[in-house]
Amino acid sequence: MLKTALTLAALLASLSVSAADALRVAADPIPHAQILEYVQKLDPGLNLKIIEIPSGVNSNELLAHGDVDANYFQHLPYLNSQEQALGQKFAVAATVHIEPLGIYSHRHASLAQVPDKGTVAVPNNVTNLSRALYLLQANGLITLKPGFNDASKDQATPKDIAENPKHLKILEIESPQIPRALDDVDLAVINGNFALEAGLQPARDALGLEKAEGNPYANILVTTPKLLDDPRVKQLAKDLRSPAVAKFITETYAGSVIPVATE
Repeated sequence: MLKTALTLAALLASLSVSAADALRVAADPIPHAQILEYVQKLDPGLNLKIIEIPSGVNSNELLAHGDVDANYFQHLPYLNSQEQALGQKFAVAATVHIEPLGIYSHRHASLAQVPDKGTVAVPNNVTNLSRALYLLQANGLITLKPGFNDASKDQATPKDIAENPKHLKILEIESPQIPRALDDVDLAVINGNFALEAGLQPARDALGLEKAEGNPYANILVTTPKLLDDPRVKQLAKDLRSPAVAKFITETYAGSVIPVATE
């Protein structure tokens, strides 16, 4: 906790010396900050200050407190849960890309090899926990109770598992820490950005991967309602939705990060 507090203090100190006209954008290191760095090269006239956010720092709190002007790291269901938790309204400036959630293992080459009473690490935050359970269901490992049909609306917890034929033990872990648990569990459900940071290639390494079509978990550029019409935010949103950035995402991440439709 002390380390997180010191990290946050150092981060806020660095933000205080930002250029007055720079658009301060908080982002996860991979792939979000990398994409923003490409945007900066693509559009030199857009003055960005890209702040890579370490684990344990809530980018939405930074945005709510005015420490940054926008953030780029999350999907809409997570943003909705954050608005409720923080009592704060935010605004979506652009929908940019999808990072398919994946199931990984260091112990097994296929899901069929997972033993009875195997262990499965899943994210412990509400939206990604539910998302993980739907992915396990899509791959035939569990079945959720009737009524859980829409992953973006019907949020599931382990209590909502109706059938668990392999008697899998669900372990809830903080999302950034899950890759480190791969050697200790049979399966791990990992967010795309954390998989990439750990050296995994979702399109190649995942034993089960979310489909891109109809996926409600596209990553978004988020700002405040007050800044939604700021020319800098609007230009960044336009750049992120451009064919050039879509091409960069497609070529750089080889199916592990998927651009949404361009403008």
